[in-house]
Amino acid sequence: MHPLTGTAADLVWLLPLLPFLGFVANGWLSLRGAVRARVTAHPTRLETEGSRHPQFTLVNVIGVGSVVAAFGVAIAVFAALAGAPDAAGPYVQTYGSWLPSGDLRVDWAFQVDRLSMVMALIVTGVGALIHVFSVGYMADDPGYPRYFSYLNLFVFFMLTLVLGASYAVIFVGWEGVGLASYLLIGFWFSETRNADAGKKAFIVNRVGDFGFLIAMFLLWANLGTLDFREVAQRVPELAAGGGLVTAICLFLFLGAAGKSAQMPLYIWLPDAMAGPTPVSALIHAATMVTGGVYLVARSADLFAIAPVASLTVVVVGAVTAIFAAVIGLKQWDIKKVLAYSTVSQLGMMFVAVGSGAYVAGLFHLVTHAFFKALLFLGAGAVIHALHHGYHAVHDETSDAQDLRLMGGLRRRMPVTFALMWIATLAIAGVPPLAGFFSKDEILASVFRQAGGSALAQATWLGIPGSVVLGTAYAILLVTALLTAVYMTRLMRYAFHGPSRVPGDAAAHVAESPWVMRGPLVVLGALTVAGGWLNLPALLPLGPVGTLEHWLAPVTGRGAAVLAAGAPALGHGTEQALVGVAVAVALAGIAIAWVVCRPDAVPAPDAPAPTSGFGWLLSNKFFVDEAIEALIVAPLVKVSRLVLWRGIDLGVLDALFVRGPGALTRGIGWAGTRLQSGLVGTYVWVIAIAVLAVLGLMLLMK
Repeated sequence: MHPLTGTAADLVWLLPLLPFLGFVANGWLSLRGAVRARVTAHPTRLETEGSRHPQFTLVNVIGVGSVVAAFGVAIAVFAALAGAPDAAGPYVQTYGSWLPSGDLRVDWAFQVDRLSMVMALIVTGVGALIHVFSVGYMADDPGYPRYFSYLNLFVFFMLTLVLGASYAVIFVGWEGVGLASYLLIGFWFSETRNADAGKKAFIVNRVGDFGFLIAMFLLWANLGTLDFREVAQRVPELAAGGGLVTAICLFLFLGAAGKSAQMPLYIWLPDAMAGPTPVSALIHAATMVTGGVYLVARSADLFAIAPVASLTVVVVGAVTAIFAAVIGLKQWDIKKVLAYSTVSQLGMMFVAVGSGAYVAGLFHLVTHAFFKALLFLGAGAVIHALHHGYHAVHDETSDAQDLRLMGGLRRRMPVTFALMWIATLAIAGVPPLAGFFSKDEILASVFRQAGGSALAQATWLGIPGSVVLGTAYAILLVTALLTAVYMTRLMRYAFHGPSRVPGDAAAHVAESPWVMRGPLVVLGALTVAGGWLNLPALLPLGPVGTLEHWLAPVTGRGAAVLAAGAPALGHGTEQALVGVAVAVALAGIAIAWVVCRPDAVPAPDAPAPTSGFGWLLSNKFFVDEAIEALIVAPLVKVSRLVLWRGIDLGVLDALFVRGPGALTRGIGWAGTRLQSGLVGTYVWVIAIAVLAVLGLMLLMK
């Protein structure tokens, strides 16, 4: 009997069930309200413009309460798991058979282990804070119950993803968060831009999901199972470094690249800013985009014997990290800056897990959830305050997300100002904040792996692994510098200098209500203390390597394979690496502080650059335009000319739709010509027919 039998771990099924029930209940309230609105001939507004939904309190109790309750269950399950021995292994709860087909058997099963529970705590904990923030941010929205219904659905599917005991169950959650993201990104679907952003996210993710499906097909065809425990047991059946395991891992990574917005499938994530700001926080910080990093870490045993695939993860992650960071330097939309920051930070996580530093990557995933949620919700507080300011002076044209129309907000929003600076210093890597510890661990791990590990001895397209890893380390240093620059730029333009808020709106800008500030304060505390989850031996300010010891039963074996032969870093080397990382962060802040002067911000209607590097950055290197011209437009043209006009209209419609109709009309026309009503004509027809029959009879003799 498993040590967790009979403990709180038996309640793991409640984790996804609670938000699902919230989705159903708030969905019913949303539909009920929509029906009543149609009956009263007010389909798009409440009783009075700007008033709160009649079921406002009930929606809050259901929507927020379900996720808070799930967080409580997650804590209880985590506590039970913490009390179990390290060698206990994963605890799998099976609730029935899903796909019993011949030799294929997939069960509805959840797996409680140290990795799944870390993710569950992040999803429910940070997710609950975002739900609370949403109460204030979305209070006056007519679609209030629909919003919380979608938000609960998102959490349900994300918990299904991280708790699934097999690749097939994970795939259900994987597709589910894609659906929920489509609904939330396009929440304000009456605007075409928002609806298009939701469709873009959905379609681009389908490309990655195709890779995930192929990986599952290959696993089933060669290992005969999709269950995590059985796959781990049968990994030795695959030839280490062989084409099969490399293909499986590359297809898995294709799925991960789509979900976690890596090159070239990152293009959906910046456009996802079309949704409400709490949605951006949920997608970027605690849920969907971390799914790809989780998938690679969950598949550590496979990637450990596929060094080419692991190095591919490193290369793509490094390129994505610096590419997105460079674009972030020139964005004026406060949410777009944070969006490209997320893409860049995810690239750093992939460099970590690709190099075998699974704990470092997951550590940064956890700390990133804290400070990025704080940054997005802080940006949401700013946008919310500016919207109210513009509304007070009847300004319907100014953009509340444009950094060029901010400035001086530290005097109006001192709490948000202080907390966002904490998050900014954390993401820049300034000690002793959480981002410093996790980012430094990634840099140190990649540097160590480049020094002679098993992965360093492999090759990638003929390039030694040591060169790949060393280059990735240098790229991450530059990325860290750029991160400090664009985040300091954001803070300088939003909060410092003179106010650039148009007209009299600035006088109406004020700090957010406590239902919005409260989550910011909690996330600020987590951002300050989050680094203590995995302190390095160099800085023994508390228990050293807590997260590393915790995750060792899940990721330790794969990490050991890729790190085999890597030399231990000396005390002096570690100090030097920390010094370089801190110097880079401080240099980035100093550069932005000098260069990005709030009193020199151009007006929104100032002429945009038409050439040069700034022009490229402003237009995001024209990646979307290139994809539109090289992929989307040709596909649409082929679809229109071949599939629609050629096959649909030319063949199917002509032969099976219009053809039978035309034949019927032709027969009817012939009948009308024969039935003329003239007796003489009938006599001649009969005579001719008789002669024809007699002629045939004579010929047949």
